[in-house]
Amino acid sequence: MKNILRLIDKNECEKLWRMQVEAFSDLLEKYRDYDISPANEPMSRIMERLEQPFTYYYFIMDGDTAVGAVRVVDMKDGSPKRISPIFIMKEHRGKGFAKAAIRAAEKLHGADNWALDTILQEEGNCRLYEKMGFRRTGGTQIINERMTLVFYEK
Repeated sequence: MKNILRLIDKNECEKLWRMQVEAFSDLLEKYRDYDISPANEPMSRIMERLEQPFTYYYFIMDGDTAVGAVRVVDMKDGSPKRISPIFIMKEHRGKGFAKAAIRAAEKLHGADNWALDTILQEEGNCRLYEKMGFRRTGGTQIINERMTLVFYEK
């Protein structure tokens, strides 16, 4: 998979927002994390991030088709770079797109000094990040009785 990441332009905000809402809607229904779920964010919040000089949003591409997206926060000040969020549309999951996108982001932003968090109860997400070289920091944050966030670094 080459050219898997394509930088998202501000005029593509609505497309990104619609994809994000759809991709995270099942998790929102499962965990009811209304305050923090990407499925519950207003489009204006995506636009705010697109305008941040330290935010890089990329569509994850399969040829000409956007199959997901990833946001990289890179302050370029030595602080850890963050992946927040990354998602693959349901019909494209399990095909290696998330791994390829993380590798591509590391090529663009550097392979070390990364951080992210994910849902502890989503074992597939945890396995993915661990396969990609991320290690649990030991930190967790309970969101509600259904959901706990677990923190990773690399």
